[in-house]
Amino acid sequence: MGLFSFIKNAGKKLGIGGEDDAPDAEAVKKELSSHDLGTEKVDVSVVNDKIVLSGVVKDQSVFEKAVVAVGNTLGVSQVEASDLKVAEAGSEPAPAKTPVLYTVKKGDNLWKIAESQYGKGKGAKNTAIFDANRPMLSHPDKIYPGQVLRIPDLSEV
Repeated sequence: MGLFSFIKNAGKKLGIGGEDDAPDAEAVKKELSSHDLGTEKVDVSVVNDKIVLSGVVKDQSVFEKAVVAVGNTLGVSQVEASDLKVAEAGSEPAPAKTPVLYTVKKGDNLWKIAESQYGKGKGAKNTAIFDANRPMLSHPDKIYPGQVLRIPDLSEV
């Protein structure tokens, strides 16, 4: 757990580099902060085309959103989050659980993704997927092939 794969040539472009160039750590940290997730205690470094996150976040959803937010960046193929911990109220920070992530394919929409992840007839749960990926998703129709989305457990919603 802790190493997540992304499609290197899909995602938001940060900086002035080309499609194969990984963004610099400062640009990634700025992008992560722009989502206002509560990642002030998260450090970001870049090793080749891998983003390394370390520090502490307040809960599992922030952990997952942080991974997805930086992973969906042009030039990033992996996010290493082994040293990113989840703060438990009143105790020491703990390792995060492995999130369920889904890579968008051509022709996908949130309804189809909900049915594929939750079962036939559960397409209406697409709003749970949209909400789980806010603020990185601004509109349910603005997903693209190669983008990675977090899929919440239905018991969370």
